[in-house]
Amino acid sequence: MISTGTILADGLTAVWKVFYHNWALSSIVLTLLLLVVIPALILAKYVRICLNIISDTLPPLSVPQVGFRPIPGKEQDFYATDGIRLRGILMHPPPNVERRGMILFAPEFKSNRLSCARYCRSLLQAGYDVFSFDFRGHGASAAEEGYTPRQWASDREVADMMGAIAFVEQWLEEQGRPIEMGIFGISRGACAAILASESCTSVKAIVTDGAFSSDCTLEHLMQRWAKIFAKVKFVYENHPPEFWQFLRWCLFLTCRVKFKCTFPSVRKTLTRMIPRPMLFIHGERDSYIPVEQSRLLYALSAQPKFLWIVAAAKHNQSVDLVPEEYARRIVQFFDRYLARREDPGNMYMEGRFVETALGRLAKPHSFTAAEDGSAAPVPARLPSAEPLARSTETDKTGLATRVVPDSSREKQPALAAADSSEVDSN
Repeated sequence: MISTGTILADGLTAVWKVFYHNWALSSIVLTLLLLVVIPALILAKYVRICLNIISDTLPPLSVPQVGFRPIPGKEQDFYATDGIRLRGILMHPPPNVERRGMILFAPEFKSNRLSCARYCRSLLQAGYDVFSFDFRGHGASAAEEGYTPRQWASDREVADMMGAIAFVEQWLEEQGRPIEMGIFGISRGACAAILASESCTSVKAIVTDGAFSSDCTLEHLMQRWAKIFAKVKFVYENHPPEFWQFLRWCLFLTCRVKFKCTFPSVRKTLTRMIPRPMLFIHGERDSYIPVEQSRLLYALSAQPKFLWIVAAAKHNQSVDLVPEEYARRIVQFFDRYLARREDPGNMYMEGRFVETALGRLAKPHSFTAAEDGSAAPVPARLPSAEPLARSTETDKTGLATRVVPDSSREKQPALAAADSSEVDSN
């Protein structure tokens, strides 16, 4: 009787003979297997880690915001484009104030329709009607069975946003008013607003605070997580950019199967969007959504476009740090591009940025956000033998809306959009 050991030995001998007589072909096959198997194992590990973090980790401040006085309004039920019942609230300006237009507000993740009071009180006082709503699974809106809302804008949030746009359009038509609106979105709500507005001609102007593109943000976070979870430093530090892009594609493909939803790209949407005025707001010290996200989206947007980096502000906290300046900027933006008011003092009027930039540079100081939220003067550096390098934010005229002394940076390009000082637009 032949033993198992003998059979195994004969098998190994036969394999060795095949390899020995066909060593070139065998080497090629083995090399190809290694080139496929090792990257596949690395990708599978990264995707598994990212899925776990996406499923279990919530962003900072992902709790209902309660530090505000709710604004009374009329509760309204409406439906997302896929049939989910949603709850909204319609608020009107004081009766003695002239109506200027309609603003659709899209709240951040884990917040509800009433959170618009943090951001929209000044718009109501200026004469704008405001409609705010709860995304599915939030506040008084219905939840979808089998779907868990996350901090990334999916096709479900886009369906909610499109339903809200349709409701506002219908309401404006019933009131005999022009069917046009401005949209004001916060974080995930801002993403959904951009995605839903791609081909919507009734949306005339958009303001976003803390907007991001899920694909680029996840790629950034994956590189950060790799430093934590990867065991071989040499491996994660030498992945080419194509690796992270392919990993991002694998992750979204897996998410489609696991979470039963898709995560559209805000970045790609902006390149296809009907041109319209956009104002991007972002906190300089946002530790969750990098400020580079708003800079990227700003760069991809069509004119007219504006970018305001709020010094010392964290995620979604700009409105609390500089409330008066925040209110001034959003009201004047919608005045200019939604209400079309011809106000010479409006900071978004043609030529105002020229006047602002030249006037501020001629003064002996600049302004930065103080700890109490007010504008505090800071001394300016006297001219030296070397030109004073500055970084700038630009508006649609190409002139600076922010001027930053070189002392606040370390060998950054002079035109890189960054840091803290503000050029006031008055």
